[in-house]
Amino acid sequence: MKALKVPMVASVASSTIESKPEIIVTHRETPDAVKAIYMTSWVASTPSIRERLIRIVDTTEINSIVIDVKDDTGRIAYESDNVLIKSYGSYDGRIKDLKKFIAVLHDKNIYVIGRIAVFQDSFLPTVKPELALHNTKTGLIWKDRKSQLWLNQLNPIVWEYVATVAKDAYAQGFDEINFDYIRFPSDGNISEIDYGMASTTVLNKPQELNKFFAYLRKEVGDEGIPISADLFGQITSEKDDMGIGQTIAGAAKYFDYIAPMIYPSHYYSGYMGLSKPVDHPYEVVKYALLQGSMKLTNASSSPSKLRPWLQDFSLGTTYTPAMVKTQIKATYDSGLTSWMLWDPSNKYSESALEKE
Repeated sequence: MKALKVPMVASVASSTIESKPEIIVTHRETPDAVKAIYMTSWVASTPSIRERLIRIVDTTEINSIVIDVKDDTGRIAYESDNVLIKSYGSYDGRIKDLKKFIAVLHDKNIYVIGRIAVFQDSFLPTVKPELALHNTKTGLIWKDRKSQLWLNQLNPIVWEYVATVAKDAYAQGFDEINFDYIRFPSDGNISEIDYGMASTTVLNKPQELNKFFAYLRKEVGDEGIPISADLFGQITSEKDDMGIGQTIAGAAKYFDYIAPMIYPSHYYSGYMGLSKPVDHPYEVVKYALLQGSMKLTNASSSPSKLRPWLQDFSLGTTYTPAMVKTQIKATYDSGLTSWMLWDPSNKYSESALEKE
């Protein structure tokens, strides 16, 4: 791991007997090859459980951890002093010792990425319904197929809120901000969504989403904060935006890293001529990344921006350590060096990882 950046904050508490020194917030440089695992904020809030994941980092090639700042519940995982966040009441403070925890990870040379679920948000629409997507027929807040709520992708107040959360998370010590659910909804009665536009206006989803990407670049990325975006895995090989506004070329203009979620279980029967893509992790991952690399090259961008999410969970079939390991190999065979493992239960296939 590279050396520390200059600390953002270097203050200490007053020198009374009872006081304790404040945590000095520092940031790690991005590793040349990020090898990460995902940690939920619930796990991060429980020292006895999170130690299990830290041990994986201590004993394997893993050098980075992705931790939820704001998950799809819409709640901020730590107590923030930010005026806007406090005014919305978004935080629930589940991680009581965030700065200290990040400092411990930094002492272990671990790169710490903060994940923000952007537009899928089941909290803020309940306290600020004017920021949510609405149903054109009922006027009520629109819900997707799983009854999840969404913030309005076109609302500049939503944009400001997301950027505020990102900058506040960086101030806690996160080294990079990762944006997930940074798209339009993909399921449910899409035709009944009211974006607050005139009925005669044609919605160009890629164009509108790219405006938001540009805003994040200006407000967050240009402040020296590394930013990355999670994209649908199939975006790397499909010809269009799949109706959700994401294009790999569009995202590459504004983000430092692109993280396609290449989970073989999520690919349709017939993809690459495979009847069951979930059973072919190497082929799916390699093809998707090669296609993505080609799109980036054609867009005059670098394929090295690609940092895929790989599958370490069972869906459609039981995923074995060998199937995880072969996805990592496919990443390397595609000419890339960085990858991240996703398992919502945070139970990772340690035997798939190189020991250190």
